[in-house]
Amino acid sequence: MTTDTPARLLQLLSLLQTPREWPGGELADRLRVSRRTVRRDIDRLRELGYPVQATKGSDGGYRLVAGKAMPPLVLDDEEAVAIAVGLRAGAGHALEGVDEASVRALAKLEQVLPARLRHRVSTLQAATTPLTSGDGASIAPETLTVIASTVAGQERLRFGYRAKDGIESRRLTEPYRLVSTGRRWYLVAYDLDRGDWRTFRVDRVSDPFATGARFTPRELPTGSAAEYLRRSIHRRLDSNEYTYDVTFAAPAEWVAARLPAWLGRPEDIGDDDRGDGGGDGGGSCRLRASTSDPLEWVAMRLALLGCEFTVREPVALTECVRELGGRLARAGAPDLQG
Repeated sequence: MTTDTPARLLQLLSLLQTPREWPGGELADRLRVSRRTVRRDIDRLRELGYPVQATKGSDGGYRLVAGKAMPPLVLDDEEAVAIAVGLRAGAGHALEGVDEASVRALAKLEQVLPARLRHRVSTLQAATTPLTSGDGASIAPETLTVIASTVAGQERLRFGYRAKDGIESRRLTEPYRLVSTGRRWYLVAYDLDRGDWRTFRVDRVSDPFATGARFTPRELPTGSAAEYLRRSIHRRLDSNEYTYDVTFAAPAEWVAARLPAWLGRPEDIGDDDRGDGGGDGGGSCRLRASTSDPLEWVAMRLALLGCEFTVREPVALTECVRELGGRLARAGAPDLQG
């Protein structure tokens, strides 16, 4: 039993910030106190300004809802708006370092934002355009927060999904984890209709809907959502996958800092293995990796790197680089002639 009242109140508040309704009996079990103590603690939170809503029933339930003002203790209005806008901008593009914890924070914050502040956040979001690298698909923050809420609340999730071939379907899942690769967001979930684990690209998810039905999380085969996603991506690579081999006239550390991580990790090479990339020993590197991304996309990323490079294989990528170079040269011809 938790005898420290302030600590117990903070633990109770943390549970209530999960976007779901908590039966009184379940809260009592989690806190290891009586239901009467839970009711007293709920009253204390209300006195502090937290809008806790109670429902009637055999067991009763509690949910933290949006109130007329921000709850005291943590953030003022300007801070809340600034944080919400920042989290929305980052979460929608799966940027490096903006992981599931940030999305959960956004879900919790937007749950208790008063309507007037939610309107300010939406207005700012609509009036601004983030400058991104273009390496990842844009995702509506609302999609991420709905999914994150069902993960945290262990609530079944229904959504529309568009597969790689364009076929659309409706899915009913038990969401397990959101995983960011630094380029895209993925949902690892148990697909109830197919009776098996699946991974879903979140940018292909539409109309996510929390059903309200609770579930007990199943044991993931790999134990880690990140590891399961890694294996799933490798399994799904189809006949479009190809291996590329590229040498650069620059050190591996320099190239790695400017090359998207999803393209692979280059290694320094000596003069005897540098190919036609140029440079001297220790100043060249080589990249060997596989991908199923379009050749044109890889060629463009290589061209944007800012150093000399040579494509060893495949031939198709070599031809794509040459075509891109010719197109760029022709685009600059009018200025050269003038």
